Amino acid sequence: MNPPSPGLDRTGERFRRTASRFPTGVTVLSTVVDGQPHGMTVNAFTSVSVDPLMVLVSVNHDSRTYRHISSSAVFAVTMLSAGQEGVARAFADPRRPAGASSFVDIPWCAAPYTGCPILPEGVGYFDCELDRIHPVGDHAVLIGAVRAFDVLTGRPPLLFLHSEFTEPGRPRPKGKQQ
Repeated sequence: MNPPSPGLDRTGERFRRTASRFPTGVTVLSTVVDGQPHGMTVNAFTSVSVDPLMVLVSVNHDSRTYRHISSSAVFAVTMLSAGQEGVARAFADPRRPAGASSFVDIPWCAAPYTGCPILPEGVGYFDCELDRIHPVGDHAVLIGAVRAFDVLTGRPPLLFLHSEFTEPGRPRPKGKQQ
């Protein structure tokens, strides 16, 4: 075990750096409230159960999208494809406009069960009713009962590794090999 690196003394920074060693997929979590779409980038997503069909996402409880999902009780998760890094960055920006303005220039369609936005250039989607919320520290774990799902494209997934977007098989740039 190596001692903490200089400049990374704070526990939260060390925690994030350690967690960044585990590759995750990248998703856009979305909902619709009063006809207005809302969304954010999330990489804490996984399937939970096949019987019944369930997924989970973890989001900061201070996020706008979390508040909207708490109100609407529905959400969709689009797993992004390798060509959608710009989409991931746009929905990760806390300064992005709210509501429909955040979806301008981003192709989307309504999910079949909830009407929440799905991004058809992604890898696949899950259309969910909110089953339960578990507050955990500064985040909330949302459990969704899957009502519809499908594969969208045959493209490779967008990944997040070492705090960077990447795709399967792409080597890390020189100088970032750790």
